[in-house]
Amino acid sequence: MSALILAVLLASLDQTIVSTALPRIARDLNGFDDIAWVGAAYLLASTAVTPLWGKLGDMFGRKRLYLASTAIFLVASVACGLARNLPELIGARVLQGMGGGGMIVLTFALVGDIVAPTERGRYQGMFGSVYGVASIVGPLLGGVFTDRLSWRWAFLINLPVGAVALLVAAQALPAATGASRGARTRIDYPGATVLAAIATGLVLITSFGERWGWTSPAIIGLIAVTVALIAALVPVERRAAAPVLPPAMLGSRTVVFASLIGFFANAAMFAVLVYLPTYLQVVRGVSATLSGIHMLPLVAGLVISQSLAGRWAAHVERLRAILLAGLAANLAGLLLLGTIGSATGTLVLSAYFLLTGVGMGMVPMVVLTAVQNTVPPSDLGAASAVVTFARSIGAAFGVAVFGTLLSAGFTDRVRGLPTTAGFDAARPDTIGSLPAALRDAALDAFAHATAAGYLWIAPALAVAILLAVFLKPTRKPEAMVSAPATSEETVGAA
Repeated sequence: MSALILAVLLASLDQTIVSTALPRIARDLNGFDDIAWVGAAYLLASTAVTPLWGKLGDMFGRKRLYLASTAIFLVASVACGLARNLPELIGARVLQGMGGGGMIVLTFALVGDIVAPTERGRYQGMFGSVYGVASIVGPLLGGVFTDRLSWRWAFLINLPVGAVALLVAAQALPAATGASRGARTRIDYPGATVLAAIATGLVLITSFGERWGWTSPAIIGLIAVTVALIAALVPVERRAAAPVLPPAMLGSRTVVFASLIGFFANAAMFAVLVYLPTYLQVVRGVSATLSGIHMLPLVAGLVISQSLAGRWAAHVERLRAILLAGLAANLAGLLLLGTIGSATGTLVLSAYFLLTGVGMGMVPMVVLTAVQNTVPPSDLGAASAVVTFARSIGAAFGVAVFGTLLSAGFTDRVRGLPTTAGFDAARPDTIGSLPAALRDAALDAFAHATAAGYLWIAPALAVAILLAVFLKPTRKPEAMVSAPATSEETVGAA
């Protein structure tokens, strides 16, 4: 478990650790025009390969795939740290995302292999806490490395930590974890290709929609192609001998509803994790490090509720109740964040952050546990990949939609302010160049635009609550595996 936690920490950190280092990277590598690809490349690659890693783990054993994905991640991290120009860095980030995506989804599936169903929620809660904390700590670490050492250490630090995780996992994980009798079945290359193309389209749309223009030919074309690929996915998978995304799984209400809940919950979660520090830095004028300290109540709520929800989830009949409570608390937190302004007190903000964190922590791993307890062991990897895929796309959509709402709201609110040299409504960090009287008005406008964005995001959680009402978690007899198998024959017999 210690090795798996380290791996999830590294893979999730690398989704956010470069955010505060991007300006320095752009300057050092002379690539301001394409710097957004440094973050998008990792997200795109990790999302695209998630279903394939999950299915390959089901077929060939998750231990060997986990070790391979970790090795790919570490090699790519070194390549990122040694990149001489932006194209090299982007290419290395693609490779790093491919490894990181496998590390995350295979870790969640491995927990399903080696932990009894009654204990899965508790352990999945541990990993969910790590994932949530990494989302906040990542930008802080990136800033520290950039200011004190070099942005290259944001990547190179992965090597010693990841090597320890790799060695421990190689020794500790059961040899045939996840292997099935279908190992010799031909790999579903058409299905994997279509899924990867869908993920690519969705990530490109969400990452560059605002930059390219939501009504631009490029975005409209991507939307059309992605919709066509989604329509073609089911026929392609029905013809596959060992589909990456089994059609029967899509017929399970638990899997479908849980994946949709994960999508909406993660959209709201990342809108909070990404943009609340921006609010603190712009409106409250604190540094990146202090913004992380202000976010500690949210982190505390997330970690505590993840742990408690995991323990309570040992009883399958409680899953829906926990899910509803978490979504309701998260929705209440978003509605309260919808009231913040430039003069909101620190204690009030801390209370709002705590409630929001409690709500966010109770959802993700309960969703994953509900799905893992529904499917047979032979589909644990594919099922975990479906949920992880939905959550990744939800995170990308949440950040993109909120960013668009915030930008539009702020621009609209400052439209009446006198034009001043150095101020750009598209860049809130230029508010400081305004005269004092105008600066206060602009800060208030940004605070209210942020609050309005959370009110617009809140309906996503209302939809998730409605889905949770009709979610009926079950535990199939064939899913009741209480101990890890030690050979391919034992797993096949199970």
